[in-house]
Amino acid sequence: MQLISASQPTRIRSWTSARALESMAGLIGCIGDTNFANDALAQINRFMPIAWWSVFQLYRDMPPSMPLTASFQSPDGTLDSWQAYRKSLYLRDETFMEAREKASGSQQVLVHWNAREIPRAHRERIYSKHALRERLSLVCENEGAWLAVNLYRKEEQPNFSDDEIDAAESACALILSSVQRHLALDPGASLATSALSSLTIREREVCERMLKGWTHEGISADLQLSPATVKTYRDRAFDKLGIHHRNELFALMNGYLGSAN
Repeated sequence: MQLISASQPTRIRSWTSARALESMAGLIGCIGDTNFANDALAQINRFMPIAWWSVFQLYRDMPPSMPLTASFQSPDGTLDSWQAYRKSLYLRDETFMEAREKASGSQQVLVHWNAREIPRAHRERIYSKHALRERLSLVCENEGAWLAVNLYRKEEQPNFSDDEIDAAESACALILSSVQRHLALDPGASLATSALSSLTIREREVCERMLKGWTHEGISADLQLSPATVKTYRDRAFDKLGIHHRNELFALMNGYLGSAN
């Protein structure tokens, strides 16, 4: 495990390349978009290959939440991994302990873990199962909790190089602030993402748009799916959630939002 303070100006070497600067500008441009998680990860991949990313909110006295997650050109196991993590693994997760101690006020921390360093139960249920090689976590304090942006590499990808870790260190403040700004702009959507975390990406995307009042035709055009496919994802999502109608989805979310306040 490597832990780096990222609150002060840092080495920027490769991060000053035109590609990296364009990537960060593109990331900022994604803030507030409905498809922020996928589009922002695609922007990060313009200068640093990342298979998955996930955004955690870590608390002192309650289970974590995961408002954002996405994969890039890789089979998406983020929700399966999250379900395993939130069910029990978070209770004995030591990978954020030191970062949480150091990330206070304006202090931001970058943590680098190799899969082989992760404790066995955690490694087997997430890293080995989904062929994950490494994780970079960007951590900061966030309204009495901690925000962690986790960047994952798969086994078929190379190890993070020193230059790439320097690049992530230099981009740490910008990535964290972009995520914080996006969540602040659309807190309901981030809570909905956590409430719908048992769904696949497509099922969740359909439900999130339904919660915003979109028609099936509008969802179809936005996601570039046929109306029949949209209805298939809706039906699968409703079955998992134990509901049958759109109004029940609103009722479910109203109950969730009420319990979160």
